[in-house]
Amino acid sequence: MKLLVRNLTRNTSEADLKALFVAYGTVQSCTLVLDKDTGICKGFGFVEMPKPGEAKSAMKNLNGSDVAGSKIRVKKSEPLKTQGNSNANSE
Repeated sequence: MKLLVRNLTRNTSEADLKALFVAYGTVQSCTLVLDKDTGICKGFGFVEMPKPGEAKSAMKNLNGSDVAGSKIRVKKSEPLKTQGNSNANSE
């Protein structure tokens, strides 16, 4: 299950993010979204956990928790709907 993690501090590292989720189970991948120019975290990232039960436990326990002075938000990542969106590419 792929989770979206928002409201991270700008100095969060992938190791920091992974450490939060490993406490709840296996982490398949962990990716921070970085600013192209500065390489600094944009404040959100994605964590993939192969076992849905572990992912749901992590989501339930970490959503709203304080991490480095910031209240993070964790939810199931929804796929982008670019292809079927009638507003996309309507120029």
